Amino acid sequence: MKVQVRGSGLRPGLVIFDCDGVLVDSEGIANRTLAAAVTALGHAMDEAESRRRFVGLSMKSVMAKIEDLTGRPLPGDWLSMLQAETYDAFRAGLAAVPGIATAVATVQAAGIATCVASSGTPDKMALTLGLTGLAPLFVGRVFSAIEVERGKPAPDLFLHAAARMGHAPDRCIVVEDSVPGVTGAVAAGMRALGFARETDAGLLAAAGATTFEDMAALPGLMGLHA
Repeated sequence: MKVQVRGSGLRPGLVIFDCDGVLVDSEGIANRTLAAAVTALGHAMDEAESRRRFVGLSMKSVMAKIEDLTGRPLPGDWLSMLQAETYDAFRAGLAAVPGIATAVATVQAAGIATCVASSGTPDKMALTLGLTGLAPLFVGRVFSAIEVERGKPAPDLFLHAAARMGHAPDRCIVVEDSVPGVTGAVAAGMRALGFARETDAGLLAAAGATTFEDMAALPGLMGLHA
């Protein structure tokens, strides 16, 4: 288990979790589906390129980048078709990130508030958190990028979540697996923990995160014990 420590280990008042890749093990499924959809538009793409270009961004930003790549507007039904294919794939094989339920329960048992702040839409998060059994851990505390003017890497979503939860930014920790997410957390004045199970730890650290590769390490990074 590798942990690269950066920043304070002070106990937070609020822990803000990203959803895809942090709570639910969805990035592989979503990026394979997205890469196939982009390839069908005439720009050959594999899962690795999809992850590199799109992970952590809102769908609005993803679609703008795809239009830049292909040089033309996306078909009007493209997003609805992509979502249908992705949701079917989630229903067929989505799982929670290993160890996340125990990590979240440990944080909550210590009296620390928790919430979710994701680039995903509310309906997507309702589906993925529901399929993985994690929804009961965050009832009424799930925030989407559609609620703010600017998605990640802007700090808006994290500041929105902190305000809604009643916590100052400097008392918040953000758990993220993407460079845009870490960048947004740092810009919000929050400590970022970068989950590097499937993301380059060096890139997350360069963006300002303390990195770790196993959810069992998460409580310890906050001074807690699983």
